Amino acid sequence: MVGPFGLASPEVGAYIGGSRPRDELERAMPEVSGRRPGLFVVDLDGAMIGMVTLDRRDAERPGHVRPEAGETGLGSMFLPEAWGSGYAAEACAAALGRLADALPGEPVVLSTRTTNHRAMRLAEKPGFIEVERFEEYGAEQWFGVWSSARSVTS
Repeated sequence: MVGPFGLASPEVGAYIGGSRPRDELERAMPEVSGRRPGLFVVDLDGAMIGMVTLDRRDAERPGHVRPEAGETGLGSMFLPEAWGSGYAAEACAAALGRLADALPGEPVVLSTRTTNHRAMRLAEKPGFIEVERFEEYGAEQWFGVWSSARSVTS
């Protein structure tokens, strides 16, 4: 099991501003699961292969669809061994479904580097629509929005 420390992996961190030192990750992650309700751990045969997060987007970051900011942002990180298997798409769809049940019509935003072709394809599957592009982490970012209200009617 790699846990959140897969974030220290250069392959995993390549599109999220780089890998992070393990001690920094240990300080950032909650010690008790359940203290972060928007964190979904994805396991395969009892081993963690990735995670999906639903967090409020920081108002200081670029990219918003509401004037007051505070949108829910979708994020996902999977170990390289799980890439290309469909686990990320399935897990993101499940997380979006849970959010849609809890907060119908809540817009969800997603940001990824334009060079992260896997993440760009992943954003297309549930129907994220491009809103804008901007520079962040020293690279061009794609920013899109998803809404359960739109996905039901489209």
